[in-house]
Amino acid sequence: MIRLDYRDARPIYEQVRDGLRSLMVTGVLAAGEKLPSKRALAAHLEVSVITVKNAYEQLIAEGYICGVEKRGYYVMRIDQPLTAAPSAMTET
Repeated sequence: MIRLDYRDARPIYEQVRDGLRSLMVTGVLAAGEKLPSKRALAAHLEVSVITVKNAYEQLIAEGYICGVEKRGYYVMRIDQPLTAAPSAMTET
């Protein structure tokens, strides 16, 4: 469901974040739904765990997901699409 383009100028973690965000905003990933573990998603996308970790951390900062210690990551309820300031999106 997430397409990565290695010719894209954006870092891969941003592409993962944007792909997940799109799935949440469109309702493909529903509020309360558990996301794959960092390792499982990294293996599926054939990227490093650090890449997925960075994407998940950015989604947490933007309010799209929450992390529950030793339980995983879950989609938050989205009343309106959230957007982060462009400068915040480029921070790692």
